[in-house]
Amino acid sequence: MSNVIKKYKRELVVGIAAIVMGGVFTVINPNFLTWNTMLNIFQQMVLNSILAVGMMFAIITGGIDLSIGCNFAVTGIVVATFSVQGLPPTLAILVGLVVGAVLGAFNGFLVNSLKLQPFIATLGTMSLYRGIAYVVTGGRPITNVPDDFRYIFNGELFFGIRYYILIMIVVFILAYIVLEKTRTGDYLYAIGGNEEAALLSGVNVKKTKYIAYIACGVCAAIAGLVMLASLGSAEPTAGTGYETNAIAAAAIGGTRMAGGKGTAFGTFIGGIMLAILKVGMVVINVDSFWQYVVTGIIIIVASYFEFVQQDFGAFVARRRKG
Repeated sequence: MSNVIKKYKRELVVGIAAIVMGGVFTVINPNFLTWNTMLNIFQQMVLNSILAVGMMFAIITGGIDLSIGCNFAVTGIVVATFSVQGLPPTLAILVGLVVGAVLGAFNGFLVNSLKLQPFIATLGTMSLYRGIAYVVTGGRPITNVPDDFRYIFNGELFFGIRYYILIMIVVFILAYIVLEKTRTGDYLYAIGGNEEAALLSGVNVKKTKYIAYIACGVCAAIAGLVMLASLGSAEPTAGTGYETNAIAAAAIGGTRMAGGKGTAFGTFIGGIMLAILKVGMVVINVDSFWQYVVTGIIIIVASYFEFVQQDFGAFVARRRKG
């Protein structure tokens, strides 16, 4: 137990902070502590958290993916188009996952083969994918998505809990297994910690980075499918600004922006905290525009906290040697 607490110390601190934040919102407005509000929190965190898992993979390698919101939109448009034309739901979902993987792989190609900085590469594809979404749709939404497709994600289990919440949990479980139980996870951390050392140690850096960006693309596709099922329509503007929330959730949960550190559990906790913050601000009647301000501050503070933590760790190590 002590080893678990030590390993997930940062995550547990964030979890406690999320509980305290929820308590503050409840004191301000007792309506915060209701089942409907809890459902809103889960619904709020689903999209951001699934995207954050993909973003976490990219960041752990020392990269980033600014195009996930646009990947999200393209996937929704492609799947909506095929679904409206009568493609069976399971095949439509498969098509969506393939689209997300291909768009993610293209980001990996730009980073690996063309040696572009991840920020620049994905900034370019962010505009490219968004442009594709507008060109394909002519700027108009695709509506009337069949109910049989929507039910797969949006069907209700019990007490208002829908299938997409279970899908989010499955995504986190798979991410945990990859990072904690597989050699690929070790390679991802090694590359983010020191890419040159990882290369000299025999790690296939290109392959591992491709895996990270493909995973990011697939997560964006899953989030796009969830949104499509929830709304019943796909819009070229879907996913705008979602990359910020994904980065925030990952950073809050302890994913180091410089790479080499991050956990699925931490990202899950970060997603919960971000959702509590956003829903709580609505419950206490704070202008929604302030959410952007708060999200930006959170990213800055979470990133700075990593530097403080590193400096403190180095100080403690020097004191022990001395």
